[in-house]
Amino acid sequence: MRSLSIKRLASVALAAGCASFAVQAEGETPSGELRLSWTDRSASSRGPLAAAEALQPGIAPPPASALLAEAELRHMLRTRLGATPLSLAGNLWLGHQHAEGRASDGEARVNELHLSADFGAWQASAGKKVLGWDVGYGFRPNDFVQQEVRRTLLSSTPEGRPLLQLERFDADSALSLVWVNPQRWSADDAASRGAAESAFAWRAYRRFGGLDAFGFARHGAHTGASIGSALAWIATDELELHGSIRLLQRHDGWRFSPAAGDAPVAGNPWQPATLGHATQWLVGASWTGLQRQGVLLEYWHDGTTLADADWKRWNARSSALKRLPSPPVPAAAKAGNLAWQATPFNAQSLRRDNLFVRLSWQPEPWQLAFDALITPADRGRMLTASLQWQGDHWRLNAAVRINGGPAEAVIAQLPTRRSVLLAATRPF
Repeated sequence: MRSLSIKRLASVALAAGCASFAVQAEGETPSGELRLSWTDRSASSRGPLAAAEALQPGIAPPPASALLAEAELRHMLRTRLGATPLSLAGNLWLGHQHAEGRASDGEARVNELHLSADFGAWQASAGKKVLGWDVGYGFRPNDFVQQEVRRTLLSSTPEGRPLLQLERFDADSALSLVWVNPQRWSADDAASRGAAESAFAWRAYRRFGGLDAFGFARHGAHTGASIGSALAWIATDELELHGSIRLLQRHDGWRFSPAAGDAPVAGNPWQPATLGHATQWLVGASWTGLQRQGVLLEYWHDGTTLADADWKRWNARSSALKRLPSPPVPAAAKAGNLAWQATPFNAQSLRRDNLFVRLSWQPEPWQLAFDALITPADRGRMLTASLQWQGDHWRLNAAVRINGGPAEAVIAQLPTRRSVLLAATRPF
């Protein structure tokens, strides 16, 4: 294994709590899964990275196909401290990847390790935990804590966040108070942005018959305040409607240096920055038939990503860089600046307005699905088809994703044009 990194937990409370566990603690039977997957990736011939690699091979290598072996182990210990029930839950992930043309790489991480105490109606947790919020499928404006990557080719346990959590439940309501990334409260660097930002988060839930209502609030160390709400309504036995909205005082994003213009510069003109107010919202509906066929339709707006005018200027700069004559402009300078043009690809949404459609059918033991993510502003599209078979001991998955659209569509200029995945999983 070439590299090994296990992320530290930030909470001193967790260490103290672990030390208080009695030796008579009872553990549930450990569980987990073993998985072997192969992902075949085809590079796109469009976009700034493809142009940079053509000018100077090796500056922006195309995405490599890879074989990945994974092991995930889950375990929980239960005991009491006086009259208070305690539990310690852990999730350990091990992986070893071999990518074509590159050295093998191994990694280990703790997805979850948290201590929980039950005080009746109230529960408290401290440690590293996966905590996902909101009601959307393709996008979640109010996913304040986990900020999980959505629409992956193969679902797996994400890496949790260091947090302190206090919750209260009853039959029709719930309240959650969370301090996520407490170890980063005074940090002010690029490593403390996005999901790594320290923040206080609050969620309230109330059920009104077939209607689930949520309220959210968050205060980030440097992004400030945001508030949100969400609704999910079971309209009929087949039809469900949902929606979510969030208002942000400030947000993290990408800022382009106007001084760069269309000429090559010595440093990356795209830099992370804390920007002004923004709005995110989503509306959706899902229908489920008697034969377990389903239709999901969602439309969302993400005001934290680049505006349409910014992407238009981005396309213009990419085109101008490609047209620069070599010589007198050095090929290395052109290639480097084109590679920097891919910086804004690292965002939750590429375009502000998005349409998502998913069709599914689940005849036992199969699950078939097809979905399309469409960006109306430039007619970009991301098409995905997947197939799953669930047996008594094995789960087999296959999926293919194709990015396309007109030449100036942002999705069409991503570095990967097509991805094909095959996976076999053995739970235990």
